[in-house]
Amino acid sequence: MWFSLTTLASVPREGKHPALSTEMAHHTVAFCHALGLEQIHIVGFSLGGMIGQQLALDHPDLVQRLILLGTGPRGGEGMTFTELSPEEQEDPVAFLLAAFFTSSETSRAAGFDYMKRLESRVKDRDLPVSRDSAVAQLAAIREWGTIPSIDRYSTLKRITHPTLIVHGNKDIVVQPINALILAEHLPNAQLIIYPDSNHGAQYQHAKSFLAHVKLFLDEHV
Repeated sequence: MWFSLTTLASVPREGKHPALSTEMAHHTVAFCHALGLEQIHIVGFSLGGMIGQQLALDHPDLVQRLILLGTGPRGGEGMTFTELSPEEQEDPVAFLLAAFFTSSETSRAAGFDYMKRLESRVKDRDLPVSRDSAVAQLAAIREWGTIPSIDRYSTLKRITHPTLIVHGNKDIVVQPINALILAEHLPNAQLIIYPDSNHGAQYQHAKSFLAHVKLFLDEHV
């Protein structure tokens, strides 16, 4: 069973959104148990990738394989994240395009194609993320990015699951160095860096990404 971690992993309980990745991971496990899932494969994007790492640490028998997209390790480089400016909040489409794609013509064209794909779904769409949820998610990312005083990346060696790491070479949200750190410290990981791509590298290079995922899965049947 594949499990995608973006915002689903942090579904609010009793109307409150958790502000720690550990709590979000706990909610994810509860959700899996409610569905009767005994083992899952994880696709974790950005914050979802952080939650995916926490799940692999806390519940290694639940997780089989990991695909980590545009994410970084606990205590990674430059993972402080500032509040959105009024201009960014005023035009979320422009903000998304700037954060997920580069300024090149090719990347921007891929960004507009991505927006069309988002708009093509007319039924069962996700509700807009509330401000409270956005604030809690930002707090969780900041806490994840706090650099410990010792043993900065020591927990990564405990994540022995087959892992595919995908990152954009010009990611301004999670610096590409974080993907290299994951690849260096995870015992069973492989890394793909896509060119001329920002935080949404897997959306810009969708065909290549799907082909690489298939290769990864075929290697770990």
